Amino acid sequence: MIKQPAQTGGNTSTNFWQPLALFGVYRILLGIVFLASYFLLQDTRVWLNYNPTLYLSLSLAYLSFGCLALCLNVLRKPNFSAQLSLLTLLDIGFIVLLMYASGGIKSGLGLLLIVTIAAASLISQGRLALFYAAVASIGLLLEQSYQMLIWNEDFGDYSHAAMLSISCFATAWLAHSFSKRANLHAQLASQRGIDLENLGQVNQLITQEMDDGVLVVDEALNLRHRNRQADFLLGLEGDIRNHQPLSNYAPELYTLLQHWHQEGRGKPQGLIKLSLSKRDLRLKIMPVGESYAHGTVIFIQDWSHLQTQAQQLKLAALGRLTANIAHEIRNPLSAISHATQLLQEDESHDPASQRMLQIISDNVQRMEQMIKDVLELNRRDRTKQQKIQLADFLREFHDQFYQVEKIPAQGFVLDTDDLEPTIDFDHRHLHQVLWNLCRNGWRHSQQYDGSLTLSLRSESEQWLVEVRDDGQGIPEHALAHLFEPFFTTESTGTGLGLYIARELCEANGATIEHVAIEQGCSFVIHIEKTESA
Repeated sequence: MIKQPAQTGGNTSTNFWQPLALFGVYRILLGIVFLASYFLLQDTRVWLNYNPTLYLSLSLAYLSFGCLALCLNVLRKPNFSAQLSLLTLLDIGFIVLLMYASGGIKSGLGLLLIVTIAAASLISQGRLALFYAAVASIGLLLEQSYQMLIWNEDFGDYSHAAMLSISCFATAWLAHSFSKRANLHAQLASQRGIDLENLGQVNQLITQEMDDGVLVVDEALNLRHRNRQADFLLGLEGDIRNHQPLSNYAPELYTLLQHWHQEGRGKPQGLIKLSLSKRDLRLKIMPVGESYAHGTVIFIQDWSHLQTQAQQLKLAALGRLTANIAHEIRNPLSAISHATQLLQEDESHDPASQRMLQIISDNVQRMEQMIKDVLELNRRDRTKQQKIQLADFLREFHDQFYQVEKIPAQGFVLDTDDLEPTIDFDHRHLHQVLWNLCRNGWRHSQQYDGSLTLSLRSESEQWLVEVRDDGQGIPEHALAHLFEPFFTTESTGTGLGLYIARELCEANGATIEHVAIEQGCSFVIHIEKTESA
């Protein structure tokens, strides 16, 4: 939640109870000093017109007053403003009376009024400072006038009282100015603190909502900050805390980062790939500030997700292109195909010409197939799922496939393991995926009896449809690019068959993967079980 700056001028007592308590301790110590001076100065007669009995009584009363003020501060009754004003006025009254008991203005106790006014003005942030100075001045002048009436002072001592009164007002004004300036600085500091806190909250909100993982580590590779996406991408769960060694949080990342710091710390930024379980990650390493001495920021991206986005962008551009030119390509392609068929029907051509015509016909069919495959890329968004009895579907597909492709029935084996599941799948999509896999499997198999197998198995939460052949398998260098569009190891292939199969499976909530086996090749389709299944 974004914080707002505090309003000024309100009740500020909650910030000044502690200084008021310290002022109460000061009163107690001052009362002890008064009592000590009574016993130590009783025989010295330092003060003229000294009234020891009254001085002792007032000293004891002031000490009791200090203890009472401290108790009121602990109880916080009455409220702060009333308590401060009451105690300050009583302070002034006691000091004026102690001055009288000590012989008047010449005793020097009037200087304690300046301390009282300054302390009260600072605690109250300058409020009523001039009022306290006025009350102290009135008390001083009244005490001096009374001393003159009883002929204990002469008229020249009025100047001392006047100067002390001016000092009280000057102290009050200075304390008011200082408090006002201190209050402005405190408000500015509070505003800056709130701004920094709000900025920290905004930064945390941004990092938590980012698609990339974010880690911040210090120079000793201790974790300082992270977001939820970082935990997800690194496969971490449970109660994870910050301010722990990175080696405890992510040991693989710690080892990789430590090695990178040793090898390439001088670089302005670094890109590192990290593989964890089944996820490939890309790490972007940047310093905090101008160098890594202040820490490191690590941005974590899902490499496979980035590749998928790149493929989607490429296919989106390709889809727009093919939508515009497919019709224009098919028209002349149909004309070429028709003309080639007419020329092939003419028996007067020599074998070389017939061979050239056959090459033209084969390449026309290849181009026609490529156009069909490219147009299939847009079909995943038009999925119409329906209930399919999978075993019946596979039996029907098996009979249709070996007849249309003209392969021996013994070469294509179906094994449903007596299962009768029901799945939600687009009928046309499933037919196309299996036809593509089975046609590729038979073409690359040894084409003996049992060379191609279509089987159905059950796992805890999935149905597995496997297409297996006994061919040479997929080369090692081609495995990383197996499902990429337009990647093929055949001179006559389009490179779209497996990619379209994967896209159609994902459109129906299923997945397809290549499984390494000792002899041949195996592709497995994972279909989630439904409640009705």
